[in-house]
Amino acid sequence: MTARVADALPQTCYPSVWLWPGQALYAGPGLDLDPHSGSVWCLAVGVDGPLTVTADGVRVVARSVLIPPRLTHHLASRGGRLVSCYLDPTSDRATNCRARFRDARGDLAAGHLDEAELTAMPVDDESARRWLAVAAPATPHLMDPRIALAAKLIREDPAASPSSRQLAEHIGLSESRFLHLFRHEVGTSLRRYRLWVRLMHAGSSISAGQNLTTAAADAGFASPSHLADKFKSTFGLTASQLLATGLTVHAPGVAKDG
Repeated sequence: MTARVADALPQTCYPSVWLWPGQALYAGPGLDLDPHSGSVWCLAVGVDGPLTVTADGVRVVARSVLIPPRLTHHLASRGGRLVSCYLDPTSDRATNCRARFRDARGDLAAGHLDEAELTAMPVDDESARRWLAVAAPATPHLMDPRIALAAKLIREDPAASPSSRQLAEHIGLSESRFLHLFRHEVGTSLRRYRLWVRLMHAGSSISAGQNLTTAAADAGFASPSHLADKFKSTFGLTASQLLATGLTVHAPGVAKDG
């Protein structure tokens, strides 16, 4: 299966996804997502009205909600459109996005400081990066250089599977210290981060016209079904279900944060 790659349409027309290194943006109708737990931070903004997010017995009704990694949650948009922004925990954008929220409710946060601008701004090829810049601005981020190197190695070859011990040895740390420091610096586990990188790589491959089988293999998944299972556990629906909506996938290419 392949995704069509075309000029972006406004979010008022068809669902679209934009992929950049470390970030992904979905704009379109609210999908009937199953409860799921992602590997990254997710900012969800209701375009037509409030969203309802439920997690660990906490129910939040708000126009903008920030959902942390590894939190099983259910998101409902009541039939309205939404924009979902997925932020790599290694990115300073995730840190800055968290700082833009004023209301903590359990593990969730509600009320982005620029909520009014985000709900009013159209999301298309001309404005997608501007929306991202308002939602999660980029600033210089000083990550431990050893962990930054390990994350870079994973991004450069998503299909490779160096063990935590091999990565730790490469950067001069014990395995236990490496795993602890990685989670502290990145905000998610090594396993979850590797999964995020592979999903983004597969999405970029599909947007470039590769079929699901090739995209899965190149990203390091054992099979298309393995990719489908991991995609659903992360985003709440399978890649095939998402593509069946008529989704347009855009991969603008490697661009600097900013």
